[in-house]
Amino acid sequence: MFLPSLDSNLCNCLLETILKTMSDLRLIRHALSDRIFHWITAACVLILLATSLLPILGVQFSWVTTHWIAGIVLSAAILFHIIRAVFWQELRSMWISIYDIKATFSSLNPTKPATLKPGKYSFAQKFIHLGFSVFTLVAMVTGLVMMVKIDTPFWPRDPYWLDSATWGWVYVAHGVSTLAFVTMVTLHIYFALRPEKLLYARSMIKGWITDDEYRQHHDSERWKIPSTEKPNEH
Repeated sequence: MFLPSLDSNLCNCLLETILKTMSDLRLIRHALSDRIFHWITAACVLILLATSLLPILGVQFSWVTTHWIAGIVLSAAILFHIIRAVFWQELRSMWISIYDIKATFSSLNPTKPATLKPGKYSFAQKFIHLGFSVFTLVAMVTGLVMMVKIDTPFWPRDPYWLDSATWGWVYVAHGVSTLAFVTMVTLHIYFALRPEKLLYARSMIKGWITDDEYRQHHDSERWKIPSTEKPNEH
């Protein structure tokens, strides 16, 4: 009678150990290069917003040089990201599909668990990425054009490079993109800090999510992770 009991306890112990080990597995969500890009971009955007909006709010300081340097760094980071996305990543992972919209509506029903799960990125994540992409390109192009009107190490200023009407449209496009950034950055920070979304904020810092989080929040058929487990770090 003792041996069967021992075998049963041993099996239960082994099963618990296996389940705990699986739940502690860490799966790579963001590579180091992508995390570095994200935080460089975030820093540049915050600097650009601060140097453009604070003088309007009455905080006076020498902001022009800091502003265009941050713009150049952001443009270089965006160029790097585009090249990496085209040649080394799957562009379609960020495409918004009908399935993404259905999965979003499925998750909005509070009475039952979601029947559809997203792949690596949810509809909301893809949508705000699309917004950042569009308005970043608008701000980048118009900002580079506006640099013609200031003295830089690259060229002397030429305020007459475009006629006044064209300059007006450049300013409008740049201003609209700035206001869009204020809204999107606010939303991005708010949702990143919500308790149920902290796993994504952590993954953008440390790079990983757990196996439990992967199975709970993602469709393994739509986001297939290769053998990317990493050991726990203490």
